[in-house]
Amino acid sequence: MVTQRMVLQETEVPVTAIRPVVNVAKVRQLSPLRYPGGKTWLVPEIRDWLRRLERKPRLFVEPFAGGGIASLTAVAYDHTDQAVMAELDKRVAALWRCVLNDADWLIQRILEFDPDRDQIISVLERRCTSSRDIAFQTLIRNRTQRGGILANGAGLMKNGENGKGVASRWYPETLADRIARIQKYRHRIEFVEGDGFDLIERHKCDPDAVFFIDPPYTASTKRAGRRLYTHNVIDHDALFDAMAAIQGKFLMTYDADVRIEAMAAARGFNIERVAMKNTHHNQMVEFLITSSINQV
Repeated sequence: MVTQRMVLQETEVPVTAIRPVVNVAKVRQLSPLRYPGGKTWLVPEIRDWLRRLERKPRLFVEPFAGGGIASLTAVAYDHTDQAVMAELDKRVAALWRCVLNDADWLIQRILEFDPDRDQIISVLERRCTSSRDIAFQTLIRNRTQRGGILANGAGLMKNGENGKGVASRWYPETLADRIARIQKYRHRIEFVEGDGFDLIERHKCDPDAVFFIDPPYTASTKRAGRRLYTHNVIDHDALFDAMAAIQGKFLMTYDADVRIEAMAAARGFNIERVAMKNTHHNQMVEFLITSSINQV
């Protein structure tokens, strides 16, 4: 497990050849999680990258799953035969195991739940011991706390979406439908609770595996990783070295930062810039990094 922390100073990045902002309203929502730093906006880029590979990959590897949107997209649109995703956060891991292996129970629990503020607080304050209860509590926390943040200290929404309050992001029928849809291809998804580095190591020698790398960790002093994620410490140099050592291909996304640009350049990686909007609707720029100019 990686414990070394590499702090990158935030500096201004020259902005050139930026791809336009994706309208996320037109992107099909596949995940039941509203994940901070989620990559719904990047789905068209991921699909385009997979389509342009010379052959359909046998395995899609997502070492830092979070909301799992990349793996779900790769499998749902048949861009890969199989997907494997890892998550270190025990609460998120419990939810993914429940989504993939205990969906009927979870769907029934969602549809029966009364999203009254007192009921929500009661669920969140409960000390859960079973994997099922942890999974449901995690989903409640994700759908009712500000920005979907699961890290300690996050508070409940107040006004919520369109002033509808704490339950404004609790869409029981929609959540049940998304989980039910995942069941159609769940046999093609493997979930692993653990360190993403271990998953990379496991598949690094497989030339038929492709990797999507989106570490939800702080990559500069002003980024929000420390308050958004329970696990926010990573050795970024080690991650770039791991990507340089794989036999397959990868797509990696990072905050636009000259330090990241230098790390990629030092390993001969290709960088392109893509525009995105954060949760406050501010336009920002992120890097798409691959091992070859022909991969994006």
